[in-house]
Amino acid sequence: MQVRFFVVATLLPVALLGQPLTRHVNPMLGTGGHGHTFPGAASPFGMVQLSPDQFNSGWDWCSGYHNSDSIIIGFSHTHVSGTGIGEMGDISLMPTVGALKLGCAERKNWRQGYGSSFSHSDEQATPGYYRVYLRDTKIQAELTVSPRVGFHRYTFPTSDSARLMLNLHHGIGWDWCSDAVVKIVSDTLVTGYRLSSGWAQNQLVHFAMVLSKRPDAFGVATDSTVFPNQRELRSPKARAFFNFKTEQDEKILVKVALSYVSSEGALENLRREIPHWKFDQTRQQTEAAWEKKLNRLTIEGASDEEKTTFYTAMYHAMLAPSLYQDINGKYRGSEPKEKKIHVAEGFTNYTVFSLWDTFRAWHPLSTLVFSERVRDFLASFYAQYEQFGELPVWPLMSNESYVMIGYHSIPVIADAFAKGFLKKAEAEKFYEAMKSSAIKDARGLKYSRRYGFIPFELENESVSKTLEYAYDDWCIASLAKALGKTADAAEFERRATFYRNMFDVGVGFMRAKDSLGRWQSPFNPRNAEHRDGSFTEGNSWQYTWFVPHDVQGLMTLMGGRERFIQKLDSLFTESSELGASASPDVSGLIGQYAHGNEPSHHIAYLYAYAGAPHKTAERVTQILTHLYNHTTEGLCGNEDCGQMSAWYVLSALGLYPVNPAEAIYVFGSPRFPKATLRLSNSKTLTIKARNVSMKNIYIQSVTLNGKKIETTWIRHQDLMNGGTLMFEMGATPHPTWGKSPAAAPPSMSNPT
Repeated sequence: MQVRFFVVATLLPVALLGQPLTRHVNPMLGTGGHGHTFPGAASPFGMVQLSPDQFNSGWDWCSGYHNSDSIIIGFSHTHVSGTGIGEMGDISLMPTVGALKLGCAERKNWRQGYGSSFSHSDEQATPGYYRVYLRDTKIQAELTVSPRVGFHRYTFPTSDSARLMLNLHHGIGWDWCSDAVVKIVSDTLVTGYRLSSGWAQNQLVHFAMVLSKRPDAFGVATDSTVFPNQRELRSPKARAFFNFKTEQDEKILVKVALSYVSSEGALENLRREIPHWKFDQTRQQTEAAWEKKLNRLTIEGASDEEKTTFYTAMYHAMLAPSLYQDINGKYRGSEPKEKKIHVAEGFTNYTVFSLWDTFRAWHPLSTLVFSERVRDFLASFYAQYEQFGELPVWPLMSNESYVMIGYHSIPVIADAFAKGFLKKAEAEKFYEAMKSSAIKDARGLKYSRRYGFIPFELENESVSKTLEYAYDDWCIASLAKALGKTADAAEFERRATFYRNMFDVGVGFMRAKDSLGRWQSPFNPRNAEHRDGSFTEGNSWQYTWFVPHDVQGLMTLMGGRERFIQKLDSLFTESSELGASASPDVSGLIGQYAHGNEPSHHIAYLYAYAGAPHKTAERVTQILTHLYNHTTEGLCGNEDCGQMSAWYVLSALGLYPVNPAEAIYVFGSPRFPKATLRLSNSKTLTIKARNVSMKNIYIQSVTLNGKKIETTWIRHQDLMNGGTLMFEMGATPHPTWGKSPAAAPPSMSNPT
């Protein structure tokens, strides 16, 4: 069993000796617009995300917080970063003064509850720390964390009616409490659990809470009834209150540990991770942990604003997946009925894998920057397969949510094998799990096998599902071929061509058709009807390009290189109209290109397959500089557990994995003169872009350790060997670099 302890690093990263990288991180970035990020305290990949919550006021409050708001109703311990569905918000704590109020009231009558107004000028957020002044109660709230424990410090005014409110009913978005227990074990120890349903249908979290000061009075309550001096209550609306007399600027501290196993597990997590009352020490430890992680990838030659954008992207990329086991290795399994308690033997268990998003760039980024965790992620996948019977689609707190389409743990596994993270014997067992996902009948798969596509009258989102299954099946075929499974490889490669059955040559787009092979009519490639249509959070303009495994094959369908380039050009200049019922996820528009949602993320790099890498450079630079910035509205769409940020990080380096399971990166246009990756194999990769500027965006040549690279792509292993990747940049496109067909990245129809 592998147990990792939360300790202070004795050797701090070099950056700490000068200007710490954490000073460039702005957790407020993305809390405005449609970014859906949260500003609170978290540790890298930690179990606890301790952040302020506001009223459930709509889609832009999916994280519990939006920068346009000015009311806080509590500080809860679990959040998801940047998703398009509101969830979590477990174990809410709120400091107050005055008369006892049991709830948060409604927004229009919010002063009837225990919330407080605040100003952003009284707010501070840094990695592992959050502070806000609550104006109505004159309380300063400070939050920090260890991986499994939230640490609160509240500075009160002089009051005979200072109070802490513990609310187990509170949740974010879809989350709805169905059962809860609070036990006041002693004057300073409180335990219990919260069971909720929503996006995660069966989410059980236990907690242990300790107070630094004995209350003068206490009790439990629901939203309408008070039980003074009572120590225990079971109710979906369970609350507890703790009254104090405070002097001016008196500090009351609270530690809240979580466990998805038991209250005893939570208490042990608390004792092992924060056995003291030294708030500032915990803050410094967590900040040092962030500094160490950020130091894995550093940039030089960037402006202060660019550094904020870059290092905040790195920060956001480490908020998920989330640690999902106690310090003793125990975790709650994902069995479909009665969930059992397991022990993670030889790996660390994680949850919150937004795979429909993150397979595209986040997981490839992890193989470069967080590669020591890759095997843990894979082991977490396999544990779900053994317990639940299927590889993850979108796993959340031991629940399979099926919230998006495809089976995109498969490209993550195929990528890991291609990059050497799995031995052949290990790959055999993963292959059987991958194949198991592909032979099921659910979610349109039986129609795909029967017709070679999914008919629109039999299954919603038929075009998107057909295309994404075709890609996943290519991933299975690639692993089958590597393992010598010739028949399987041939079958899954055949299924990988099913994308062709969705392409209507007559109109030049992917288009839905029925089981008799008749094209759906009327047809408007801009129509992005949400969910009940033929596409998932997108339209035909965006999904026509989703053939990452066979770009050359798609190019042939479109009539060759020139027509392919013309079509790509049109994508970026077409009207941005999406139709009245379009999903709000389809955002960050340049023409019909939608960078705010993931199906578009690879498209700018497709020019490199057609001998026009200079056009990739132009579009990538446009996206990097116009659709990302250092402000609260610095993300043009949902952050989606790090995918938006991973795109930025990799693209700023000049690299992108168009086919995320192929172990190669396509060149784009590096943004900074120098970047240094400190690889987990103890080697260093330096990426230099000589003469790069806002004018000099075009690659003139590329060398790796002095050896010229004539292709528009590079293998992962070449980067992992370390050394110097040198880009020579210029103000005009090079007349020959990357233009020949031989320079193009490989495709299924044209492998290298």
